Parts: sequence; structure tokens; C-alpha cells
Amino acid sequence: MATAAIFSSLRRRRSPSLEAFLAPVDLTQVALLQTLAAVSSELISFFSDKPFFFQRRNFRSLIRKMEIFLVMLEYLRESGSRSMPSLPSTAILCFKELYLLLYRSKILLDYCAQSSKLWLLLQNHSISGHFHDLNQEISTLLDVFPINDVGLSDDVREQVELLQKHARKAKLYVDKSDENLRLRFFSFLNEFDNGRIPNHVDLRLFFVERLGIRDAKSCRSEIEFLEEQIVNHEGDIEPTACVLNGFVAITRYCRFLLFGFEEDEVQLPSRKQKKPRKGLITREIADTFITIPKDFCCPISLDLMRDPVIISTGQTYDRSSIVRWLEEGHCTCPKTGQMLIHTRLVPNRALRNLIMQWCTAHSVPYDPPEAADAPAESFAEALPIKAATEANKATTTLLVQHLANGSQGAQAIAAREIRLLAKTGKKNRAFIAEAGAIPHLCKLLSSSNPVAQENSVTAMLNLSIYDKNKSLIMDEDGCLRSIVEVLRLGLTTEARENAAATLFSLSAVHDYKKRIADQGGAIEALAGLLRVGTPRGKKDAVTALFNLSTHSDNYARMIEVGAVTALVGALGNEGVAEEAAGALALIVRQPIGAEAVGKEEMVVAGLITMMRCGTARGKENAVAALLELCRSGGAAATERVLKAPALAGLLQTLLFTGTKRARRKAASLARVFQRCENASLHFGGLGVGYAFAGNSTPPNRDPRFADDVSMPMSISVQVL
Repeated sequence: MATAAIFSSLRRRRSPSLEAFLAPVDLTQVALLQTLAAVSSELISFFSDKPFFFQRRNFRSLIRKMEIFLVMLEYLRESGSRSMPSLPSTAILCFKELYLLLYRSKILLDYCAQSSKLWLLLQNHSISGHFHDLNQEISTLLDVFPINDVGLSDDVREQVELLQKHARKAKLYVDKSDENLRLRFFSFLNEFDNGRIPNHVDLRLFFVERLGIRDAKSCRSEIEFLEEQIVNHEGDIEPTACVLNGFVAITRYCRFLLFGFEEDEVQLPSRKQKKPRKGLITREIADTFITIPKDFCCPISLDLMRDPVIISTGQTYDRSSIVRWLEEGHCTCPKTGQMLIHTRLVPNRALRNLIMQWCTAHSVPYDPPEAADAPAESFAEALPIKAATEANKATTTLLVQHLANGSQGAQAIAAREIRLLAKTGKKNRAFIAEAGAIPHLCKLLSSSNPVAQENSVTAMLNLSIYDKNKSLIMDEDGCLRSIVEVLRLGLTTEARENAAATLFSLSAVHDYKKRIADQGGAIEALAGLLRVGTPRGKKDAVTALFNLSTHSDNYARMIEVGAVTALVGALGNEGVAEEAAGALALIVRQPIGAEAVGKEEMVVAGLITMMRCGTARGKENAVAALLELCRSGGAAATERVLKAPALAGLLQTLLFTGTKRARRKAASLARVFQRCENASLHFGGLGVGYAFAGNSTPPNRDPRFADDVSMPMSISVQVL
């Protein structure tokens, strides 16, 4: 009776088989009966008054069985207190099995009580099957229970025998009215899939009259629950994730079609705190949950990997998570930020075997996916189906209408929903822009409502990830200026940070880098955010500054407004040092940049520290910056670099352990020193000859150096 696998939600708890810690051990006869009676009583009292919208008959049948068990247990417990002879061993074993069945019933009923109506409707067959399975096991238990040997009274025995008779005859029961509702929901999906919008009256009858979803808040709860199932159990749910995406889109459309834009629902997703769903699994169960080894968890979902695959950067992810990441339009490695050379997914069979062995050893359910070695293209089911696209288009039409003509509260809600819709998929981002959302979001950037402003700038960020939308945003009159104003004077920290991230996204197009830098206050605000922002704000600012620094025409402006000073200061911040060093390596290539950077007192020390303690990419950027400072900064700058303590040893280490590009830059820097007077004093034992032998870069500037240094770092834009 592998109870832990009844619901995928239990697998999310990463628990071993429930039998491992639920079966009572070393209890006396009296204690066992008392425990069973207490559990039964708790189950009956807790659920008897709960309104079950679906599975009513199955629910009542299970509760009646528990009530008869409780009558028997109470009778035996009272008899035991009057020195009743010991129960036979068969009865003791049956009662221990009953203990498991009671907890299985508790889990099933709790699951039904906590799940959303639409989810229960979609799972109608499956949940009915679980009720039937419990009934079958209760029937088996009663068949072997020694009813003649436990000393029951006639009336109690009669009730138990009647229960035994009914349990034997019970069949799988699927409520026809529930099933008709489920099929009706699928018919709406089919209509959208065929390009038709279902009738308004039919949608109202289904959601309001039949399901009792009577307001926007209830509708929002339904959407969130379905989305949670998609995220938590993708690839292991029925209906599949692509079908559920369609139902989410339909429900979101009905939320606005049927209930409008309620003013009291305005809120920021980033600040929303979900209430934890309270379960009835007791603390002794929760305390036994085991910890999954970190290497077995996907870096994206943080869950146990079912199908680990390797991407072009060498990192391993669970297939469903990385496929979803790629389909959102990203072309970088989520963990390292490197640009992906290709999107082929290579199965990590060795790791999968280790995971399977660990799961077996710890009794953790693990179902290897079928066709696990199939190419990414075969996972097209992860994409939204046509019905979801059509429903989202219909929703977008409603949202844009309220963005244009709605009240302030309605505009804030509409911006929030567009922000959420634009989080996933280039199709969503494309048709949201086509529906005319960008001009209205632009106007909302200057709103005095902090919620509306934050949602609009974040929606703009999410839309900008789709390349074709970048030109629409940049060409919209006053849009760039408004984004910069949010960056400078935004009403919330999140709004200012997301404005910086939007500039980074837009600056991926080379032609826009100069326009952004020339927008009054843009670079100043980014520099300010880099100096005093939150860790996330600093990251947004430094990535934007890095992109802007890849355009040489921006150097003078960056120097003038203090961006260079901010970048030098960021070298001491582990979270942004890598990008700051990369930006400085670009800026110092021009004499004007080298002169400005050379005047910064802490720049050499900061870059040396990065060479010692930074990431592999950080060390690469640091040595590149020092090399360019020597080449373009003149004799004084070169002398400062030459006098840097410990540089010789760091260069030697980098020549042997750095990335290919870092080794090449380190060798070039060694040549610069060799040409300098007194080079032997500073580089005795450095092994310059080895550097020359292993790196054939000529002593003069490599004509490919500009492309090499100014290649933008692969930093992904996060949807929010």
C-alpha cells in the first residue's frame, strides 16, 4: 500500500513511504485502541461539517465507514478497561493496518478540502479512483478481521458485518453531474481551440451558477491553484501542463469578463504573500521528511531531478525546467549566464542512475520519464496550446480596453495582468504588443499610483525581452524618457530596479545604446543605483552599465556623470564585481577612458583583488582591464600596475588555471612588462617563456581584440 504516491503533492514534500513512520510500534493493546479511536474521532469531527463541492457521495460513504470503526473501537476500548482478554494477533495486525488506512483517508480528505474547485473537477476520475482504492482496502481488512474472536456485542457486530457486506459490493463511483461539468469545461477549451469565444451566458452559468465562483477573488484563487500544479508537477499531471495552461487562460478571461476590475484587488505580485495551506499531516510525519542532496536538485526548480540533462555550458538541469526556460525566449544558461552555443539537451545518464539509486535507498518515489532521451523538440507539449493563446488574446483585449479607459484602480489591475501574461512565451509578448498595450503602459509610467507604476514598468520589462518589441518601445514617443524617470524617481524600490533592468534589456540592441546614454539622467541614475541600491538593484544597474559601455561613444558621458567611479567602487562587491570589471575593461580601451579610470585611486587594488578572489569570468575581466589600462593609460598607469603587490604570482597562476581568454590576456600583459625597463625585477621566475610558447599572440594589439573584449557578457533578463 504505497500511500505516499497517491498524490503528486505528497511527492513534493519529499517524503519516504508513509508506512515507514506511520505504523504504530510497541503499543499496548489499550494504547493501540485509544490511538485508533482518537485518530478516527479527529477525522470524523474535522471533516463531518466541511462542505465538499465535489465527491459528496464518496465523501459521505468514507465518513460512515470511519464512524462504524469508531463504534467498534470505543466498544473494545471500554471492554479492555474491564480486563477483557487480550486480542488475537490477527486482530492486532488488522488494527495496525487500520491505522494506516485512517491516515490515508485523512490525507485524501484533506487534499479534497484544500484543492480548488476546478482542480477537483479536472481530477474527478482520479480522485474517485482513490476513494474506491480505500474502500477496496477496507473491504480486504474486514475480510481477514477475526470478527468472531474479539468479543463484540451483537449490535456492534451487526454494524461491522453490514459494513463488510457493503464494502464488498461497492464499485467505483464517478458522479455523473460532476463528470458533465468536467466535460463542459473541456468544451470551452475546444471552442477557443477552434478560434471561437464561448458565449458569455454559458460561461457565467458554468462558473457562477454551477461552480459557485462568484467574485474576482475566488477566480484568482482558482487560477493560482492551477498555476501551482503546473509549476510543481509539470510532466507528472493529468491533464497535461499544456492543457492546464488552456484552462488557466480561460479562467483568467472569465475573471475579467464576468467580474470586471474590482478596485480592492490592486496589489503588487512581488509583495504578495501566499497563505500556507494548512494540512492535517501530523508533526511526527513532517519531522521525518528527508533532505535531498543538493547535486540531485535542479538549479531552476530546486526539486529532485527526474530527467537530468546537460546543456551546452556543461550545467545540468531537469529537462522540463530548462525546456520551459528556453521556450520563454532565453538563450543563456540560467546558472552561469553564458550564451548557449546550441539548445541541444544531452541526457545525464550517470546522474540519473545515482538519483535512482538514492531514491531506492531512501524509499523516495521516483518514476523515470518515458522517452527521457528524446530531443527537446519532442517536448512541444510544454508549449501553450492554441486554446490558451486564443483565450489570452481575448483577455488582452479586455485589459487594453481598461488600460485606455478604465479607472485608476482598473488600470493598475490591467497592468498587473499584462505583466503576468508577458512573463512567459514570446507569443504572449508579441500579441500583447500587437493589441496596443505599449502606449497605454507608457502613460501609466508617470502615474502617481505606486502599484500602477511598478506594474507598468515591469510589464514593459517583460515585453522588451521579445526582440521585436524593443523597437516598439524605443519608437514610442516619450517612452524611453518615462522609463528613465521611473529609474530616477520611481515610487517604489522595485519600480526603480525594474526600470534599470528594462534599460539593460533594451540596450541589447547596439543602435539603442547611444540613445539610452543620451537620455538625460539615465547613466546618472544607474550609477546611483549601483552605489546605494539593494543587491538586486545593483545587479540591474551594473548589467545595464556594462551594456552601455560596449558603445565607445558613451564613454565621455559615463565619465562625466560618475559612472566610472561607481564601477570602480563596485569591484569590492562580490555580487556585481564581475560585470563592473567587464565594463571597466571596455572603457579603458579608449585613452579618455583609460585616463579617467587611471585617476581612480582604488582601481588597480580592486582589479588585483578580483584576480585573487573573483570568479573565473571575473578574473578574466580583471586581467583584461589591467592590460588595457597599460596599453592606453600611458607610462603612469603602467607604472601603477607594475607596482601592484602580488601581481606576478597572480599572473603566473592565471597562465595555468585561467580560462582560455584569461590566459591569452595574462600572456599579453606579461609581454607589456617584458618591454618595460626593470621587467626582470618584477617577473623573476614568472615563466614568460612558457607564456610565449603557449600563446602566440603578437606583442602588438591583436586586431581582433576589440571584438574579444567588447563581446557582451551573457546576462539573462529575468521576467518579473
